[in-house]
Amino acid sequence: MSTRALAVKKPWNALRLKNFLFQWEWLLVAVFIVVNIINSLLSPYYLDSNTFLNTPRSFLDKAFIVLPMMLVIILGNIDISVGSIVALTSVLMAVLYNAGLPMGAAIVVALCIGAVLGGINGLLQIKFPELPAMIITLSTMTIYRGLAYVILRDQASGGFPKWFTFLAWGNVGPVPFICIVFVIAALVFGLVLHCTSFGRLVYGMGNNLTTCKYSGIKTDRIILAVGLLTGIMSAVCAIFLTSRMGSTRPNIAQGYELDVIAMVVLGGVSTSGGTGRIAGPLLAIFIIGFLNYGLGLVNASAQMILVVLGLLLVMSVLVMNLRAMGKKSA
Repeated sequence: MSTRALAVKKPWNALRLKNFLFQWEWLLVAVFIVVNIINSLLSPYYLDSNTFLNTPRSFLDKAFIVLPMMLVIILGNIDISVGSIVALTSVLMAVLYNAGLPMGAAIVVALCIGAVLGGINGLLQIKFPELPAMIITLSTMTIYRGLAYVILRDQASGGFPKWFTFLAWGNVGPVPFICIVFVIAALVFGLVLHCTSFGRLVYGMGNNLTTCKYSGIKTDRIILAVGLLTGIMSAVCAIFLTSRMGSTRPNIAQGYELDVIAMVVLGGVSTSGGTGRIAGPLLAIFIIGFLNYGLGLVNASAQMILVVLGLLLVMSVLVMNLRAMGKKSA
């Protein structure tokens, strides 16, 4: 006896079109366009031929931290120690190089140190689950930054080889090298988040950690893996930032943690965990980066830039909450 299977195709109706057009990422695209229009009106020098190629050099180093921070926040956690990890790994890399270690080896050691520091954060969250991640990373933030000051005090360290400056300032054809590396890193994180079981587990833990534990999922391994990734990408940031500056000090990357969290939240990743896509934070990186650049061209004060960024962040959170309330009522 033969069987018949019925295939039901969902029509591309007005409701599905509306849901597609009103995704958060399209709003960010509109914001990015508005930011560029305003910047071009504020300064006649903004729409220079090199603006969109050279400007990312000034902010893409911290964008590397946005990628793992997205995973951290989707988990429902927070990590405010990333700026201190950047400082400590940069300082140790410079000290080791000036002590006689080849620059290539110093870079590898810096990546390993970043992994250790991020792993410590993950292990502390596993061993002390009753403590919020913010308290744990607040403690390690102070410790890591303090160690950087113990090593270098208030001195600078530099004298790096000429090839090291290529990382931040070099081009491959007309494209900055740092842009190519960031695109590769973003593609890898996007595939991991959206196309692997690891990414699905991250979303699941962000939605309901207790259910995941009782379902037999090794949640501790996920937390540790995300901590390691955060530390490694913070070390990558340290490498590119040090290359761009040509030297390092213990006070570098101050405030990076707040900038990174702002980019992730503006990108539509919920601080309560379980939701978010990589496209949103990627757009937010360039919105905030070009906004800072445009305001800098008109000599806006640092305080004014912080006010504008704060207002943008508050408005994004309000809009996201209103959208969430609208979906619940529907």
